[in-house]
Amino acid sequence: MKLWGGRFTKETNQLVHNFNASLSFDQKFYHQDIEGSIAHVTMLAKQGIISEEDRDKIIGGLNGICADLESGTLTITAEHEDIHSFVEAVLTERIGDAGKRLHTGRSRNDQVALDMKLYTRDEIDELTVLVKGLLKELLALMEKNLDTYMPGFTHLQKAQPITLAHHAGAYFEMFDRDYSRLLDIRKRMNYCPLGSGALAGTTYPLDREYTAKLLGFDGPTLNSMDSVADRDYLIELLSALSTISMHLSRFCEEIIIWNTNEYRFVEIDDSYSTGSSIMPQKKNPDIAELIRGKTGRVYGALISILTTMKGIPLAYNKDMQEDKELTFDAIDTVKGCLALFTGMISSMSFRKDIMELSAKNGFTNATDAADYLVNHGVPFRDAHGIVGQLVLFCIEKGIALDDMALEEYKAISPVFEEDIYDAISLKTCVEKRMTIGAPGQEAMKKVIEIYKRKMEE
Repeated sequence: MKLWGGRFTKETNQLVHNFNASLSFDQKFYHQDIEGSIAHVTMLAKQGIISEEDRDKIIGGLNGICADLESGTLTITAEHEDIHSFVEAVLTERIGDAGKRLHTGRSRNDQVALDMKLYTRDEIDELTVLVKGLLKELLALMEKNLDTYMPGFTHLQKAQPITLAHHAGAYFEMFDRDYSRLLDIRKRMNYCPLGSGALAGTTYPLDREYTAKLLGFDGPTLNSMDSVADRDYLIELLSALSTISMHLSRFCEEIIIWNTNEYRFVEIDDSYSTGSSIMPQKKNPDIAELIRGKTGRVYGALISILTTMKGIPLAYNKDMQEDKELTFDAIDTVKGCLALFTGMISSMSFRKDIMELSAKNGFTNATDAADYLVNHGVPFRDAHGIVGQLVLFCIEKGIALDDMALEEYKAISPVFEEDIYDAISLKTCVEKRMTIGAPGQEAMKKVIEIYKRKMEE
């Protein structure tokens, strides 16, 4: 069944039909299509546009179709152009002429716009749950590792000592921003396009505010042309999904590095690793690598829709049908990545001893040695040079700053005394950084309490 055809005298070429049809992918939102139709006919009956008897027949028929699709007793078949024509055809077949009144005061343009908004809104709700689950896992990781010392890096070179809690907190900040972005998008998109018609509204006395309320929107959209031509909310969502993917990819990259034989900071659980078909010793971080790889796929969806939309005049154009497959794929990809990543880090173990040893052996306390000299009256530029000499001495001897004898310190600068060892211990280096946002334990505890309150909200 086609929703059009009166002015056509020839059947559509089969290749054209196949190329034009969207049923293979838009069947994904059959539930939203039926939900929107129920709200629409409820409003039509309230306005006296259709009878209450027809309303009840249509709603009963739509609920039956939804139940049969969910149970598998009804199958979506390929002869229909899209999910809208499928639902309407089955409805009319089941309840007769009343089914033909379903589309009164509605165009497929505003129907598609509604279905996509309802589907996207539902998916955003699921995505926020997954991001929140990851935030909870990161928060738990932080609480357990307030005194797990490790090197912090710049340029992938060891820089200063931090804690694993502090490192995980950086990702908490990233994913917390992702969470708020999703909420912002949901709020901004939550206006109902139904009643906009093809582009210029309708002459029927629709109550668009009532329809919007029935469907949980904050109100109706205020321009019928924009209503059917708007894909900004999808571009925003795909941008947010790209940013989530980028954050996941960055963390995965670190986990992949930490998992190498050279680092050995982490042990990925067997359930999130694979082996080699030829090398029996291998334990590969495949899940982390796949999440990293799928980031490009999500980026591709964003670039695709931006490119599609850039040359489209108002109002609706068939190009816009391209929004669905790529959006569906990006959403499914990110949902899968979030679930797998959360499971992977929750089951991952950290080699605290190796992380601490790496911080000691990487001269991450060199800045604190310079600060020690400054606190003893040495100008910072001179202190910087003195500590550079200390590091060079340690490299030549293959030792850490902590391993130098006091006489060796004094040979380079007589300012050094016995208290240098306490000043450059990892514990001191981390704990004396107490400003909010720093890795010191007291500062981190305050931040964790802030995060906990956020999670409760």
